[in-house]
Amino acid sequence: MTNVLYVKSNPKADEASYSARLANSFIEAFKEKNPTAEVITLDLYKESIPVIDQEVLTAWGKLAEGAELTVSEATKVTRLGELVDQFLAADKVVFSAPMWNFGFPPLLKAYIDAISVAGKTFKYTENGPVGLAGDKQVVLLEARGGVHSEGPTAAMQHTASYLEAVMGFIGVKDFNVIVTEGMAQAPAEAEAILEKATAKAKELAASF
Repeated sequence: MTNVLYVKSNPKADEASYSARLANSFIEAFKEKNPTAEVITLDLYKESIPVIDQEVLTAWGKLAEGAELTVSEATKVTRLGELVDQFLAADKVVFSAPMWNFGFPPLLKAYIDAISVAGKTFKYTENGPVGLAGDKQVVLLEARGGVHSEGPTAAMQHTASYLEAVMGFIGVKDFNVIVTEGMAQAPAEAEAILEKATAKAKELAASF
């Protein structure tokens, strides 16, 4: 059975989120083609996603020395381990995210930190780093209020390009992006813009 992990990173209700609406259409189309697939949703704004803070860094140092962790340290480190293991166990991963101030929401960045782990998703060798999370399909379904795929603000886009670079670093070669953008820039056309992106998402879902 195919295991799909859906990583959702918008605190808004689905009906108020363009990225969630785009992702829901994608997943529905995928399920139509793959009725036996299991889709697990990881809502980053509803579940525990530890950030790498002083406690986590201290805990990692203690683990390297074989020292005992505090309850709080152990809780955070255990949760980080669960997140990377869940990511690795998935055959396919679907990310949905808005662009906020030219980047991702902070909890998605925290999640990317959680799954970027030496010895788990990549390793260092004498010839440089090698990704360990290959043979996995990944898609990003992103919503942007402005237009950043081209034009004067294209260089300020640090979302899709960033995630593609990270996925490549950890060995994921099958990476796709569907973007719906310009809804805030042209609110009267927002639904039509989303509809075009949704059609592309459904087409991709058929072969995902």
